[in-house]
Amino acid sequence: MTMDDHVPNKGISNGTSHSDWSPSSWRTKPIKQPVNYGNQALVDKATAKLRRFPPIVTPTEIWKLRRALAEVAQGKAFLLQGGDCAELFDYCNDQAIDSKVKLLLQMSLVLIWGGNKPVVRIARMAGQYAKPRSSPMETVDGKQMPSFRGDILNGYPSDQRAIDPDRLVQAYFHSAATLNYLRAQLASGIADLHNPMEWELGHVGDLELQQKYTKIVESISESLRFMRTVGADTAGQLETVDLFTSHEGLLLEYEEALTRKLKHPSNRNVPPTPKPAPKVSPLTGGALLNPSIPQDPETTGHYNTSAHFLWVGDRTRQPDHAHIEYFRGIENPIGIKVGPTTTPADLTQLLDIVDPRRETGKVTLITRYGEAKVAELLPQHIAAVRQPGTHSGLAMRSHARQHAVHHLGDQNAVFRRDLLGIGRRAEDTQGVRLDFGGRLQDEDLGARYETFCDPRLNEKQALELAFLVAGSQRGTEG
Repeated sequence: MTMDDHVPNKGISNGTSHSDWSPSSWRTKPIKQPVNYGNQALVDKATAKLRRFPPIVTPTEIWKLRRALAEVAQGKAFLLQGGDCAELFDYCNDQAIDSKVKLLLQMSLVLIWGGNKPVVRIARMAGQYAKPRSSPMETVDGKQMPSFRGDILNGYPSDQRAIDPDRLVQAYFHSAATLNYLRAQLASGIADLHNPMEWELGHVGDLELQQKYTKIVESISESLRFMRTVGADTAGQLETVDLFTSHEGLLLEYEEALTRKLKHPSNRNVPPTPKPAPKVSPLTGGALLNPSIPQDPETTGHYNTSAHFLWVGDRTRQPDHAHIEYFRGIENPIGIKVGPTTTPADLTQLLDIVDPRRETGKVTLITRYGEAKVAELLPQHIAAVRQPGTHSGLAMRSHARQHAVHHLGDQNAVFRRDLLGIGRRAEDTQGVRLDFGGRLQDEDLGARYETFCDPRLNEKQALELAFLVAGSQRGTEG
């Protein structure tokens, strides 16, 4: 049994304008990964609460990220996204949050050293509670039970597998609490570049890796001392960083409830929509106004306020289905998973739907092919989006997840091929996305994470890949 399409009673054709779009128009489309809640009244009660809650993120923050991603697409910055594949409510505690933030800061420091350009940091935190599954049921210890679909729907223990609509509300509060603590820590100086050794190296016992990281820190510290000596210290700019949140937009009931029509912020930047030439009156020679054409610039838009950045997964990116219908209407920057089943024609069709105005920084392509396919498929997809008149303002980043719990060598080989596929020049490598779990020993991976998600990188392995990317940018092996 698979997670088959749920087809609604009626449908409408998908257009490229937003005039036929609303936060709920996805309900007119067939949907992958449907959820059978059992009690619709409880779902309605939960989503009604969500609609009354304040936004978790703001349009100003969303547009700050969009402008930063435009810099990435233009080769002026590098994108780092990292965090949990399947975030648990239990991870909403200070130690778990701090360990992941510090790891992102360490990795970004290595990448800044490697590429000599700013790093845009996006955490897979504060909302990554949903998990796509190939089947709604699974067998555990010989017993059939509902699959674990993430804490936003059900729990992993066998006695918590029933879908619980109240978990939608719990997801909101865990997201809000995580981001609230994250903001407080950033405001309190956790990211202060004057004290990078305070980020620690956790459980990284690899002496060579420690030495490489320490060498970078000492080099930065020496540069900061020199700047202070000559009176060019920019201390205020080095005490904090921007760190944005993200998750897969899988559960559309939740995303719809947190989508708001809000006033555009002052930092919004989009190309003007060309207006058709007005018809001329044969009697007066004056212009005839068409009331269906807006005469004033847009002042409001629909923002998903659950996270700064959302992406659509490989299982749900069908052009005529519900998830793409939802994603095409929101102002947030979005990601699209691209893999072996994506043809160049499929990719350009998707981009025409979600980004008809070809806005630089709007869409990020998340590539994940596997070692056998990356050399063949990645150049085809790059060529498809870089043709004249197409979506050249895209950021592309490689997705790295460990294929074997204790062996990183194969993953390094895949990653090297990805980096070479994106471009022979270091400046063509635009970003990296990593699944990691913070401070975990190699031996902890299988015990603590394999049951919730595919094996992911621990702190040591994530830093190794950061040095690998940095080495490719500097023309060395890292």
